[in-house]
Amino acid sequence: MTDFVTSLSTSVSDYVAQINVGTILITLVTAAVFGLLIAVTYMNTQRNKVYSQSMVLTIIILPVILSMIIIFVSDNFARAFSLAGTLSIVRFRSAPGEPKDIGYIFFAVAAGLACGVGQYIYGAIFVVLVCALMVVLYLVKFATPKATRKKLKITIPEDLDYENAFGDIFEKYTTDCKLMSVKTTDLGSLFELAYSVSMKADNTDKAFIDELRCRNGNLSIILSLAEAPL
Repeated sequence: MTDFVTSLSTSVSDYVAQINVGTILITLVTAAVFGLLIAVTYMNTQRNKVYSQSMVLTIIILPVILSMIIIFVSDNFARAFSLAGTLSIVRFRSAPGEPKDIGYIFFAVAAGLACGVGQYIYGAIFVVLVCALMVVLYLVKFATPKATRKKLKITIPEDLDYENAFGDIFEKYTTDCKLMSVKTTDLGSLFELAYSVSMKADNTDKAFIDELRCRNGNLSIILSLAEAPL
C-alpha cells in the first residue's frame, strides 16, 4: 500500500512539474476572451435581439473548458482515451436549438481547440474573421426571406362563399395563398378555413386582419407564424 501511494505521488508530482502555470493562465485568459467575443457577436446578430442567457454563457465557457481539456490530455494517448470514455457518458439535456446556435457551439469549440494547442495568433485570426463575417451577413440581411410565411385561420358563416370571398384581399396583402383545410363547426353553422400565406413586406398584419373581419362578419381570425400551431 505504501509503495502504491509513493508511486502515485511521484506520478502526480511529475505531471504537475510538466505543466507551465504561466502558459495555462495565458491559455485560459485567451480562451475566455475568444468566448466573450463570440458571445457578443452571437447576441448582436440575433433577430430582434432575442437569445437565451444559458446559450450565451455556454458559448463563453466552452473555449475555456476545451482548452483546458487539451492541456490535460497533452500527448498522452492513454489519458486521451480515458477522457473520451468519460465524456461519452455525458448527455445534453437541453432541446436542440436552431442550426445557427449549433454553429456557434462548434465555433466556440474550434476557438478552444486553437487555444489548447497554443495557436493563439491563428485562433485570434479565425475568431475575428468569422465574427466579422457574421456581423456583415447580419447587417446586409443575407438570406432573409422577402416574404414571411404565416398560417391564417378564418371562421366564416355557412352562407358565405369562401372560395371567392377573400380573393381581392389576398391579392392585395399576400404574394402566395393556399387553402389548406376546411372544417365545419358549431353544428355546421360555421366554417373554419386554414390558409398558408406569404405576406408582402410592405403591408401590416393589422390592416390585413381588419379587411378580413369586414368580410367574415367579425368572427374569429387567427394569424400566426408558420412554425406555430393554429
